[in-house]
Amino acid sequence: MPDSEWQARVKGMLKAELKRRNISYKQLAERLEDLGVHDSERNINNKVSRGGFTAVFFVQCLVAIGCSTLRLEDG
Repeated sequence: MPDSEWQARVKGMLKAELKRRNISYKQLAERLEDLGVHDSERNINNKVSRGGFTAVFFVQCLVAIGCSTLRLEDG
């Protein structure tokens, strides 16, 4: 699978978790700030839209929204 497909998959996972919890990018920025991660709503939106973000950012987001488990496969 090409990198672009992996990026789309990870982007979709993060967006799905945000949607599942009804958390906006603004709220995510506030929650990340509470963890000491300084990112603006706009910067977060850009990162997620591109799908090109680090594993560290991904895990920080998951922790910030209270996601303790993540399914990697459907079904």
